[in-house]
Amino acid sequence: MRASDAERERVAEVLRDAVAEGRLDMEEFDQRLDAVYKARTHGELEPLVRDLPVPGTGPAASVAPSAPPASSGTPASWRARIGGPASSRGAFAFWGGFGRKGTWTVGRRFTGFAMMAGGEIDLREARFEDRDTVIRCFAIMGGIAVTVPPGLDVNVRGVGFMGGFGERGTAESSEPVAPDAPRVTITGFALMGGVDVERKITRAERQRLKEARKQEKLARKNETDPPRELG
Repeated sequence: MRASDAERERVAEVLRDAVAEGRLDMEEFDQRLDAVYKARTHGELEPLVRDLPVPGTGPAASVAPSAPPASSGTPASWRARIGGPASSRGAFAFWGGFGRKGTWTVGRRFTGFAMMAGGEIDLREARFEDRDTVIRCFAIMGGIAVTVPPGLDVNVRGVGFMGGFGERGTAESSEPVAPDAPRVTITGFALMGGVDVERKITRAERQRLKEARKQEKLARKNETDPPRELG
């Protein structure tokens, strides 16, 4: 049977929990996670978690379909994404760029610096070393883009001089802060540059919402259009 994006994300979450608990090392975790996102069927997903327990239980994890989460793009529980050693505590770019995105663990104190350069910090699939995280961004004649998921507790305190330091979001990413979400403070300074904090859902979630709206529109059309009689 073909695997869905939601099923791949559930398997990826089991792998993240396993590396946080010390059941997998980072090299094996990266190999399995890469295989997860390349998998197309349940048969390809199952071997990747067959030897791992469901978090907090003993039996092996399953990739069987389950009901989709009620929230739009945020994990069912943020607690599973808090804890574990940081994979990065800072990034620097001069006449170039840096990127921190995908599955990575942000340190409780992270510093990003871009001078005549650009930087990208994406927290939508990130883990957090601690529930309270401070991200300091310094952009001089450059820019740093910080992307955060709906439901994350984010406080933006930066200052811009001849530039900008602010937060924005879209209607589809508007969602109340989850009670167990990490608390992220984004601070710093932008000089003749900008630090842009944007709330944004993932591409997979956007596609899911698009399909849901399409199905809803089709259902309404079927309700309003009576069936045609033959003959």
